[in-house]
Amino acid sequence: MAIASIKEVAKLASVSVGTVSNVLNRPDAVSPATRERVLNAMNELGFVRNESARALRSGRTRTMGLVVLDVTNPFFTDVAKGVEAVAADNGMIVTLCNSDQDGPREHRYLHHLEEQRVQGILITPVERENERLEQIIERGTPVVLLDHRATRRNRCSVAVDDVLGGRLATEHLLAQGHRRLGFVGGSWSISQVAERHKGAAQAVEAAAAAFRRGRRDQPGEAGLATEGGAAGSAEEPSLTLIDVPSLSFASGRHAAERLAAMPVPERPTALFCANDLLALGLMHGLTAAGLRIPGDVALIGYDDIDYAAAAAVPLSSIRQPREELGRVAAELLLEEIDEGERHRHRQVLFDPELVVRDSSVRR
Repeated sequence: MAIASIKEVAKLASVSVGTVSNVLNRPDAVSPATRERVLNAMNELGFVRNESARALRSGRTRTMGLVVLDVTNPFFTDVAKGVEAVAADNGMIVTLCNSDQDGPREHRYLHHLEEQRVQGILITPVERENERLEQIIERGTPVVLLDHRATRRNRCSVAVDDVLGGRLATEHLLAQGHRRLGFVGGSWSISQVAERHKGAAQAVEAAAAAFRRGRRDQPGEAGLATEGGAAGSAEEPSLTLIDVPSLSFASGRHAAERLAAMPVPERPTALFCANDLLALGLMHGLTAAGLRIPGDVALIGYDDIDYAAAAAVPLSSIRQPREELGRVAAELLLEEIDEGERHRHRQVLFDPELVVRDSSVRR
């Protein structure tokens, strides 16, 4: 059975084709009685509007693109839910693309989205600088950076203060009395990873400086006070980098094998992971190797995905407002689409939150 045409709707409703078009595109221009008659005819005929034809006339589809780093990461699933909710409320659909942390693949998706004439693009980019994005913006397609801080004022971004998040996670581990810390991360072109590591390094350097001052001021009584007031280990805090190829559960498992093989005096007693998937992979691998969490190795992740609280040992994490990130980013994109050159670019930055669970607390 063929889909009814706009001419057939007009004939059944006894109106012109132009009136049917107005009902579809400018309903306020049609009287309520006529609009109801046309809508009834559409329902009777099972009419479905031809969105492709409308897009050809306007030069744009009612679609926004969403490009994420890893569609298997529940963090991005929650972000996408926030984006989709705003899009649905505004009569738009979302085309989801998974770059899989691969620059060339990301560029191909951007090319396809531009070919499809999407109204705008939300993206968590693989690299800090992206020439392809610059070209898209110059050609008039609005772009909002999502979970990534803009380095220029000529674009909108929605992100979390990842440097602060890195400090919060590391200061918590230091407060538990740990001195040999490790940062597990990789894909260093991803700014979030670099910034979380930067925050961790800042916290460790501050603790090490305090340790060195204590040694100078009170020889023989070195130690850094813990949160509870007890003296810590007479060992200067340090941060070991455990590099991984991707921010995945499998990478966490492989990192666990390397850590379990390290001599105990050299192995970090606490690990801060660049995201929760890495931390959960590490937890699985370390436990399989016979190490206790947090007895032998304390763990803290980043994102606070739902699986974190449900892990065998509930995982401490740095919480990000996942759905809110998606909602705010989509709202900014729609503002820019509607306002055009009048739009004032904004860079929204959320503060992360430390969530303490069993995986990082010494009993």
